[in-house]
Amino acid sequence: MEQVNGDILAAARKVIAVHINYPSRAAQRGRTPSQPSYFLKPSSSLSLSGSAVERPAGCELLGYEGEIALIIGKAARRVGIEDAWSHVAAVTASNDLGVYDLRYADKGSNLRSKGGDGFTPVGPALIPADAVDPAGLRIRTWHNGGLVQDDTTEDLLFPFARLVADLSQLLTLEEGDIILTGTPAGASVAKPGDVLEVEVSTADGRLTTGRLVTAVEEGTTAFAGFGAEPKVDDLQREEAYGSREAAGLAPAEAAAVGPSLSPELKAKLESVATATLSSQMRKRGLNNVSIDGLQATRPDRRVVGLARTLRYVPNREDLFTTHGGGFNAQKRAIDSVNEGEILVMEARGEKGTGTVGDILALRAQVRGAAAIITDGGVRDYSAVAGLEMPTYFANPHPAVLGRRHIPWDTDITIACGGATVQPGDIIVADSDGILVIPPAIAEELVEDCIQQEKEEAFIFQMVQEGNSVDGLYPMNAEWQNRYAEWEAGKADD
Repeated sequence: MEQVNGDILAAARKVIAVHINYPSRAAQRGRTPSQPSYFLKPSSSLSLSGSAVERPAGCELLGYEGEIALIIGKAARRVGIEDAWSHVAAVTASNDLGVYDLRYADKGSNLRSKGGDGFTPVGPALIPADAVDPAGLRIRTWHNGGLVQDDTTEDLLFPFARLVADLSQLLTLEEGDIILTGTPAGASVAKPGDVLEVEVSTADGRLTTGRLVTAVEEGTTAFAGFGAEPKVDDLQREEAYGSREAAGLAPAEAAAVGPSLSPELKAKLESVATATLSSQMRKRGLNNVSIDGLQATRPDRRVVGLARTLRYVPNREDLFTTHGGGFNAQKRAIDSVNEGEILVMEARGEKGTGTVGDILALRAQVRGAAAIITDGGVRDYSAVAGLEMPTYFANPHPAVLGRRHIPWDTDITIACGGATVQPGDIIVADSDGILVIPPAIAEELVEDCIQQEKEEAFIFQMVQEGNSVDGLYPMNAEWQNRYAEWEAGKADD
């Protein structure tokens, strides 16, 4: 097969890369895009198999991502999906390299972090596009001889033809242009002395590019003092390696939001009816402890967990400029919710916009959240409803958050659905409703609930046997004595 050479690299006027395209990578990142998004890499970043790549001096995190590269064979402008693949001449292996140390300086462009010389090796061989099924390719990556990525193109979020057609709607894809089509899970970090290999083949192994080989070297020239300097933190390390564990970091500490919920207490709360809990709280003078007026994406589920809170305030344009963008309070809340916790949002009952959508809801699910509760709207309703994690909400609405809200603060006392909720409150939610339980009374409360349900089981049986509810429900002294005998008899069985 034809080999990638210097002429092929020189013919690439554009190198376009896709952010997320493999379901395995989307699950790892905790977000699934509804449309493809792209960034550009300089053609000067291209290199051949066997070339070395330099980890710039002062940098720690040289990330690698094995990818399938498409080589455009004829110009494409406003082509349809059905015709798009005919504009691809060949596929080959590529490695989308980049330094996480400079991501902070790029503002999303990836120019400095992924645009360095040699940061896009491609090759070694070209597989003719007309000889393969684009949904039947396999990509593998080896790090120092160990297989770290292995996936296929069978279930891509955005098939290759769609990428070509989508890009061609706005810009002309020219002969020789290269499209990097995304990486599967398993991408990580390479160090000087490491060897990276990427191979693309047909699923049956009949055709292969051979292994694209790149050796990593240590840079020796320091950055000039007048530009952005390398800078990393533990969040970048976690992103680069794929997890805190892989990065050698200690597990993230759970946010201190109040008392813990022991497995024993949680099991007891799950065992009693929401109506029983409500009845026992009313006996204690707690009447305003239900979050009202919401519906559930998973009414079949019952959830019990500790509350984390997020407050939205009404939108004011000057304040949205300072608080609405970037890693705002909404994203911080989603990205810090822990296993088994329930994120409760105050949206003032405003139904005219969404307060959470599919990507952030998925991120909460990936982090282990038990549920999301909002007294506002939900965007991307079908996708949110398809998640395993329940979301309780007022109504579906297509508008973005900024139409009515500013994400303002987290883990403070809020109001949701007419109830006051504090971080660390115990939330119990099911098809009967949503209750807020003060943690200080939870142990005593649930024991009384268990006792109440035992008594109600006796009452139910007595009514079933034909007894009148007069004096039985609630039980007078006579019926209480008969209940005690019934309970003692059960204990003897």
